[in-house]
Amino acid sequence: MASPFVLVLASGRGERFLASGGQGSKLQALLAGQPVIEHTLAAVRASGLPFHVEDAGHPGMGDSIAAGVRATADAGGWLVLPADLPLVRAESLRAVAQALQRASIVLPVHEGTRGHPVGFGAQHGPALMALKGAEGAAAIVRAGQPLKLELADEGIVTDIDTLEDLARAQRLFDRRLRGQADSRA
Repeated sequence: MASPFVLVLASGRGERFLASGGQGSKLQALLAGQPVIEHTLAAVRASGLPFHVEDAGHPGMGDSIAAGVRATADAGGWLVLPADLPLVRAESLRAVAQALQRASIVLPVHEGTRGHPVGFGAQHGPALMALKGAEGAAAIVRAGQPLKLELADEGIVTDIDTLEDLARAQRLFDRRLRGQADSRA
């Protein structure tokens, strides 16, 4: 069976980020000295899963997902990952991909909050390719019987929509670094 692809959605306009006082693209905003999208892509690469970055301008998340699925139509499924989740861990991506072996829709959850990436089995390809608009794949999730996968990764729910979100992500990033240093000591 073909491996699921991680669909990194990088098409958004970032209007809330700009409205909060941010300058330029939220995906290019610096977090620990690197653009937000580079942190996200580093985790995707570290996961070892194949991936596709969908960064063409699309009117809504549904259109972005549809384009990404069309570009990877032979995939064994898809993990839909907005590019503005710079703290997501590679292990979380692998866990969602592995859970797709026992469920056709996987919803990652952190402490009761739904996160990303949402996993979809290959059987959902036609429905994903037909998506349009801002809602994304929520209707497919509602119509299915998703497996809720609890993950100990605040990165699956830490998206960057405002300058305040970016500052919070920086604090979490710094705390992770301190935790890694403490575990090596």
